[in-house]
Amino acid sequence: MSYRYIFGPVLSRRFRTSLGIDLSPDEKSCNFDCLYCELKAKKPKNFITNPPKVKDVIEELKKALREFPDIDTITITSNGEPTLYEELSSLVDEINKIKKDKKLLILSNASKIHQKNIRDILKKIDIVKLSLDCVSERCFKRLDRPLKGIEVKSIIEGMKEFRKEYQGELVVEILLVRGVNDKIEEMEKLRDVLKEISPNRVDLGTIDRPPSYRVYPVSEEELFRMAEILEGLCVNVVCKGDYAVTKRDFTKSEILSLLKRRPQTKEDIERQFSEKSKTVLKELLAKGEVVLTNLAGVDFFKTS
Repeated sequence: MSYRYIFGPVLSRRFRTSLGIDLSPDEKSCNFDCLYCELKAKKPKNFITNPPKVKDVIEELKKALREFPDIDTITITSNGEPTLYEELSSLVDEINKIKKDKKLLILSNASKIHQKNIRDILKKIDIVKLSLDCVSERCFKRLDRPLKGIEVKSIIEGMKEFRKEYQGELVVEILLVRGVNDKIEEMEKLRDVLKEISPNRVDLGTIDRPPSYRVYPVSEEELFRMAEILEGLCVNVVCKGDYAVTKRDFTKSEILSLLKRRPQTKEDIERQFSEKSKTVLKELLAKGEVVLTNLAGVDFFKTS
């Protein structure tokens, strides 16, 4: 069956199996023109061209849910920014009526998170994923290329306010671009701000698809180095998984110190823990000194 607004299912390491809802199928409609965007470069705008009617989206979604009943997540996205969709509140309400045990997720650039009406809509969604690539205004303007009037300080304050109000799972995504936002100083500023926002999870990645502009990814080694700066946060490094380090034996105290500084995903453990270290980790789990918790679809080992 063919769909105009629904795509997938898409298998994601972070959100399992998902059906996507594209609210701007005709062309890119975004108030950013990010250097790394996989969509064709386009002047930013504050509206969606030819937006779909809520009833048409819901009609397609019902059909897709009958065709794919075993999906885990319904993802609201766009060829651009989904919070530009003027009927978003009604759409979320209608999806919540039919989604049953599925999680509802939205992928947003956070440009409108400072607006109370947008925060009120997002509070009705199970998982909210917001982007924050830079903290400094100069870096933000250079990398995300926002519509005039959008400032990163407003986005940051909006995220802090949203965290106070929101009971669901908040994920913040950082995408690193070589030579732009991969400086240690910028990452340290991001770490301090993220600790104030207190997301459930931080996804740290880099360019993995052909971008609109001539910019380049950082190496996987650099991704993991930058992740170490984000201590005290649950960081999920998003990469192809072929980056390997020499596996080593960790003592009990070293494991507890590591997990206290930065919780580790199952992939992190597989990448760097020897079999002996895994045995020690299992013992710590059994004693309750370490816990395994799922944060928006990703399992993390943390100190209790």
